[in-house]
Amino acid sequence: MARLLIVLGIAAVVFWVFSIVDCAVQSPSRHRGVSKGAWIAIVVLIPVLGGILWFVLGRARKQPPGRVVAPDDDPNFLGTLKGVSDQDERIRLLEEELARLDSETDEQPKPGDDEKPDEPNGDDDPRGRRGGTL
Repeated sequence: MARLLIVLGIAAVVFWVFSIVDCAVQSPSRHRGVSKGAWIAIVVLIPVLGGILWFVLGRARKQPPGRVVAPDDDPNFLGTLKGVSDQDERIRLLEEELARLDSETDEQPKPGDDEKPDEPNGDDDPRGRRGGTL
C-alpha cells in the first residue's frame, strides 16, 4: 500500500509541475475564463485539482486559422492553373512533334532493304521464301 501511495504522489507532483509549465508557456490569448496570472495561481495553489481545471476549462483548443476552402473553390489556387486552351496548344505541339519524328523514321532506310524481297533465301525460311503471302 505504501508503494502505491508513493507512486501516486510522484505522479501527482509530475502532473502538477506539467500543469504549471503548460499554463505558463501558453499565450494569454489561449487562456479561457480568467487571466493567465489567475490560472497560474489556481494551478499552483490547488495542486492536482487546479491542473485538472486548467486542462478541462482554462486551456483553449487550437482553432484552424480561418475558413478552410477546398482547392476548387479557392480563387488563388484556380489562378495558378493554366487554362484549357494552354493544354490544347501543348497537346497539338506534341502531336506535331510525334508526326515529324514518325516521318523521319519512315524516310530512313531499314537494314536489309537493299535486297529484293522476291529473291529466295534459304536462311530465313525452310521453304526457301522470305515472308510475304503465298
